[in-house]
Amino acid sequence: MTRVPFLPSSSVNRFTITTVPFPQFSKSTAFPFYPHGKPQITRRISVVAMSTTVLVTGAGGRTGQIVYKKLKERSEQYTARGLVRTPESKEKIGEEDDVYIADIRDAESIVSAIQGVDALIILTSAVPKMKPEFDPSQGGRPEFYFEDGAFPEQVDWIGQKNQIDAAKASGVKQIVLVGSMGGTNPNHPLNSIGNGNILVWKRKAEQYLADSGIPYTIIRAGGLQDKEGGVRELLVGKNDELLETETRTIARPDVAETCIQALNFEEARFKALDLASKPEGTGTPTKDFKALFSQITTRF
Repeated sequence: MTRVPFLPSSSVNRFTITTVPFPQFSKSTAFPFYPHGKPQITRRISVVAMSTTVLVTGAGGRTGQIVYKKLKERSEQYTARGLVRTPESKEKIGEEDDVYIADIRDAESIVSAIQGVDALIILTSAVPKMKPEFDPSQGGRPEFYFEDGAFPEQVDWIGQKNQIDAAKASGVKQIVLVGSMGGTNPNHPLNSIGNGNILVWKRKAEQYLADSGIPYTIIRAGGLQDKEGGVRELLVGKNDELLETETRTIARPDVAETCIQALNFEEARFKALDLASKPEGTGTPTKDFKALFSQITTRF
């Protein structure tokens, strides 16, 4: 596996290996056990094992929780941090000391969380709410709205821009940004939800990241499903081509795993990709992420 050469700023595990030469007999009368008539010096080799510090923003969301948990489970390789918006979200993921509470719309509030971080995984997104007057028994389609201050422009554009700027200022070495397929079509139905134009603002943030100079991976996920991960063949594409096929969905754990794997391979850097999967039981479950990322050449 080709690892990206991070130089982590924290979480160093240090241990020492001592090597002692095996004594050999000598004809020397002064030092009979050593071939050159004097003792050999014991050598100490200090070995430093470093882990990559990764901040997951949106760690209280359904996909963000999975990414955060996966990183915590791989503590020998990663030091996980999470960022959530409310104390309730922090409590939901265990109230760990490495989980920060901040508002991504306020640039100053996220500075402390991002200091000392090697990689940033952005999973923040505006979330529409269903209008309370909708009655499913009456038929029809539900209507949605965004709360004041929580429109896609504030969250998916300004909030993500703040994160990218803070990452650049603190020397973050790679950013993985999770977006959505459909951004090439300004008339996509998702843009009409709550009159938020959510894909338009997501796309604007993606372009800002691509122009930032920071090594990045943009993952535009298909329809997210709450299903088991690691059991499907993953598919990558570009420019919403996968939306023209029957394979337009992806399990949240598979998105989470792809985010983490993007940190490990040079083949994932400076690339944007659409992500979906074949139905379970068809194809071969994806294990070789280097090969998966190598299929993509598009930078945006």
